[in-house]
Amino acid sequence: MQEIERKFLVTSSAYREEASSVERIVQGFLNTDPERTVRVRIKGLEGYITVKGLSNAEGTTRFEWEKAIPLKDAETLLLLCEEGVLEKNRHYVPQGAHIFEVDEFLGNNQGLVVAEVELLDEQEQFSKPLWLGKEVTGDVRYYNSQLSKNPFKKWKS
Repeated sequence: MQEIERKFLVTSSAYREEASSVERIVQGFLNTDPERTVRVRIKGLEGYITVKGLSNAEGTTRFEWEKAIPLKDAETLLLLCEEGVLEKNRHYVPQGAHIFEVDEFLGNNQGLVVAEVELLDEQEQFSKPLWLGKEVTGDVRYYNSQLSKNPFKKWKS
């Protein structure tokens, strides 16, 4: 139940042409404490509840537990979430042995595009697509739980 991932900014829209699929995601947070974040998510027509633990110092690894829940339950739980429900379109982009998940944020986070890749271990090598920009792994500003409280449109350049 360890999640190991790296996160990057995206420099162009070329990933759209490489995506194998796209889905709409709506998510909110019942708890945004960094030691135990609790997220409710709707992906397509499916609901999920996820608990994430505190990240390691590099921001690459943390505990993650996720469970599918009925869509109706997810919709109800979203009403209980802290202010700042996120909406995004997720593009799944195969690259070598990995799949990059590229999130185009909407609403108050419009303009932010972030790519994540999940790994089996922290030292695992992976092929980097040309549209992959600056690495922001471990930068808490880019955590979804933080984007819900401090949206991208409020950031200063």
